[in-house]
Order: sequence, then C-alpha cells, then structure tokens
Amino acid sequence: MAAAEPVYSPTTVSETKSKKWLIVPTDNLDKFRCLIKVVEVLLSFVAFILEEIVTNCMSCSPLYFFEFISCTAFLFTALLLILLATTLHKRVGINCWPSLDFVYTALMAAFFLIASIVFASDNGGTDLENSAVAFGFLATVTFLVDAGWFVKTKGFPFKKTNQQAASNGEAPVAEAEKLNREQNEAD
Repeated sequence: MAAAEPVYSPTTVSETKSKKWLIVPTDNLDKFRCLIKVVEVLLSFVAFILEEIVTNCMSCSPLYFFEFISCTAFLFTALLLILLATTLHKRVGINCWPSLDFVYTALMAAFFLIASIVFASDNGGTDLENSAVAFGFLATVTFLVDAGWFVKTKGFPFKKTNQQAASNGEAPVAEAEKLNREQNEAD
C-alpha cells in the first residue's frame, strides 16, 4: 500500500506575523503627518515645561489655563501618535480614526490658540513666560498645519460622498426597466 497522502491540502497561506511595532506609513498616518505629530508633541512639551518653571504669577488663571492645554496637548498627542504609528489602534475598537484624529487636531489648534492669546495678554512679561507663549503659538501653527494637511490629502472627514454619481459630473440616470415588473408580467 502506498504512503497515505493527505486528502485535503491547505488552501490558504498562514499569515506571518511581523515583528515590527512601528508601522508608518499606514492608512491613518503617513510619514509627513507622523513627523508633524512628533513636532506637536515636542512643542507642546516644551511649552508645558517652560510654563511649569514660572515661579511667580500676577494673575494665575491664564497661566493655569495654558498649563492645562499644553499638558493635555502633550499627553493626548503622544498617545494618539503611539496608537496610530503602531498596531495598537486595531485593538482599541475604534473604527473612525480619521474623524477622531481630525477633530482632535482641530480642537487642539483652537484651544492652544486661545490659551496662548490669553496667556500672552495677561502675564508678568518675563522671558520665561514669553518663551512659553512663543512655543504655544508654534504648537498652534503645527496643529493647524496638521489639520490642513489632513484635509488636503484625505479630504474633510465628515463630507458625504455620493457613490452613484457619474464620473463625468452628470446626474445618475434612473434604470429604465425594473426587474420585478418583468417577473410579474411573465407570470
């Protein structure tokens, strides 16, 4: 008797798991936006550290607001960067990463702009405070560039798309015949 050969051979190839933990570019993060996000993290961190070194404040509310925004921007942008640049974003259970990324980036740009303006208008005028404000404005510009680049490359994430639109710009034409009508007439 001949050696028994398997009746069924495998029809799929097993997926080899990649050992890479950093996967840039991805669908959610290209190389340029990854670089922008790294710059956002660094600028917001420097703004936060400079603000933390301030020892005296005439009116502390603008300082505290700037502290909150710069710290939040640093921590959440670092988290978003880690999630989008690795495979962790697949395990979180969120399917709308582009929308989340765009909304977060636009909100951070707006909040950083407001915090920087408020802190610039009401501080003690020390070099340390002015440096923190400068880094706040630089971070604002970086967040705005990130949001603008997102819209330029991927489009506005909440824009409704019409899947049935004709490619030449004309309105789609309705079908002339209905399948059910043909079936009913044949009976």
